[in-house]
Parts: sequence; structure tokens; C-alpha cells
Amino acid sequence: MTSPAVRPLPGAPAEPFQCRHCRGTTGEVVLDLGAQPGCEHFAEPGDPGPDPVFGLRMWWCTGCGLAQLAEDPGLPETVRGVEPEAMRNQAAKVLSRLSAEGWMRAGETAVEFGSPHGSAWLPKVLARGLKRASERADLVLDVYGLLHEPDQEEALRRRAEQLAPGGLLMLQLFSLGSVLRHGQWDELRHGHYAYWSLPALDQALRRHGLGIHRVWSYPLAGGTAVVLATHDPQPDKETQAACAEEVAAGVTDRDALRALQERADTDAAALRRWLEDRPRRVVGYGAASRSVPLLCHAGVDVELLPAVADASPDKQGRRIPGTRIPVIPPSYLAAGQPADMLLLLPQLLDEVRRTWPEIEARGGRWISVNDVLAGRT
Repeated sequence: MTSPAVRPLPGAPAEPFQCRHCRGTTGEVVLDLGAQPGCEHFAEPGDPGPDPVFGLRMWWCTGCGLAQLAEDPGLPETVRGVEPEAMRNQAAKVLSRLSAEGWMRAGETAVEFGSPHGSAWLPKVLARGLKRASERADLVLDVYGLLHEPDQEEALRRRAEQLAPGGLLMLQLFSLGSVLRHGQWDELRHGHYAYWSLPALDQALRRHGLGIHRVWSYPLAGGTAVVLATHDPQPDKETQAACAEEVAAGVTDRDALRALQERADTDAAALRRWLEDRPRRVVGYGAASRSVPLLCHAGVDVELLPAVADASPDKQGRRIPGTRIPVIPPSYLAAGQPADMLLLLPQLLDEVRRTWPEIEARGGRWISVNDVLAGRT
């Protein structure tokens, strides 16, 4: 089986592309996933498709180092997912650490730049004794919000202007270094505009009088960075090492970035081959936005994957974008015939095993998509 063709679509913006941060025009496309649907376009029940598709490419600016979404079809970001336990646990860990290290003191002010994904953190912060800011804030929160901003320079400016002198800007994001280290090419999708490396983000913040003070790393979603930025950054050895590790991962190396294309094509071929070779029924679990580019790039449809289960009632009864694969309630699997459960969100393994013990009790098995792509099954 050959990998799906990845070609720029007719009507794509004429080169040169203008960087979403520095406005430069020097760079190149390092990842092209061809024609892809909107990752949140879960069609209404009864809608047979086909779903509209748009070019999906990552362009890397050699001027400021920002890897970014090239085409912007302007799709609405209507997120239908249910926030998993792992996301809630992540919020609790970060907020507890901020409090322990003196960044969240009762009586100080806080504000949040929202994101379509996950629940807001501001209510959790206010419950710890902080006050909602009316102007500048001592604590400015951004949990994946920056990722969804088409104009990155303007987005950083607004966050910097919201921060009071001596305050803290906290950004939770997927860094470009993590994308490269783990081959997470499926992080690229419509609505996700910016993939910052830590060194590039530090330089961008300095244009606004800020800099990276600390970096905390967490395993959520395969690799999540929590960046603490201040007006007087004094990075410790661990933070300096985190930035150096990203450079070693290839965030400034065009060849390392170009390797994402080979990884995407290899992963797509591996998934399709595995599904074609399975001796018994396979059902997916996790109709998340990051599952869409993987399934679509692999050309997987209902013939190879008859259904994907998901806990979100808003997704059940709809289709995986770009396919005819129905989204079903997990309860169907607990009561049905044994199947290999292809877990499209590997970080949820412990959570789904606790929630649906009936699946294994009836002879089903959970198989991580990461194990499939790595050839460990």
C-alpha cells in the first residue's frame, strides 16, 4: 500500500506566505497533509457527506522560528468533546504548583484568555482566593488559547498588555520540540495556528517586555509544556536545559522539520496495514480532533474501522469528519461482541479501563494507536 498523496490544493494562497508573528516571508512548507476536513466537523445524523475539505499544511518561518498553519479556511470551532479526567488532573497539578511557588496569593488578581478546548481555569483560581481582574492582572492564564489565535503577534501583545508589573503570564501549550521528539504530526489541524518552540517563544515574548522564566513539562497528550513568563525572567538550569533540548530535537533544523512529512506518511501506511491485517473486529475509541488527521491521512473509512466510540453525547450519532465512520456510545461496546479496541487517545488508557471494565471482561482488548504505529502489536 502506498501512502496517500499529499499535494498542495488548487486555490491555496500564493507564495510567499506571511508569518503570523514576525510578518516575514522567508520559510517553507515542512508538512503537507493534503485535503482534510475540519477536525470538529462532526456531521449531523443523516448527512451522508461528502464533507468539505481544505488544504492542511505547516509552514515554518525561518525568520522567527514559528511553525504555523498555512491555510485558514475560517472554520467555526465548535468543540463537542467531553473534558477527560486527564485534563482535569493536569489543571489541578499546575494550579497547586503555582500556589506552592507563590504565584497565586489570595487577594491578587487574575484573568484568563479562553480556549475552545477544556474547561476554564479562572473559576478554580478564584476559588483559591484571587479576584477577577478589571484591568491589569497579577496572573494571566492561557491554556491552549494561544494555539487558536490566527494573528500571533497581536495575541502576544494583548496578553502582555493585560499583565501587571511583577505579574506572571502562564501559557500551557504543545511545543514544537515535543511535536518533533514524539513525531506528533497529527497535532496539525485547522484552527491550530501556531506551534512555538521554547527558544522562538522566548524571543517573541521579549518583543513585549517578557521572557521565559520557567518551563514545566508534563506528559499530558504526549508532551505538554507550561511556560511561566515574567518581566524579569531568570531561567533556572532546568528551564535552560528544556530550551536546549528543543534545539537538539531540531526546532531550528529544516531537515528535522521536513522529517515530519516522512513520519506522517509512514504512520498512515502503518495504521492502514494493521487494520487490513486484523483477524477480528476492530473498533476505535476517542473521536477527538487529533484522531481526524490520522484517519484521513491513512484513508481509513468504515470498511476498515466500522465505528469509533466516544463519551461525548454531542458526537454520538454523527460521523468522524471526512469519513462514514459512525460515532457510537461506549456502552454499545460493553454489551457487544469482543473486539480489539484501538485507543486513538493513548493517554486515556487507565481512565477508559477503569470506566469500561466490561470490555475486557467480555474478551475485548485495548490497543494503543502508538503501539500500532511503532509496530509493537
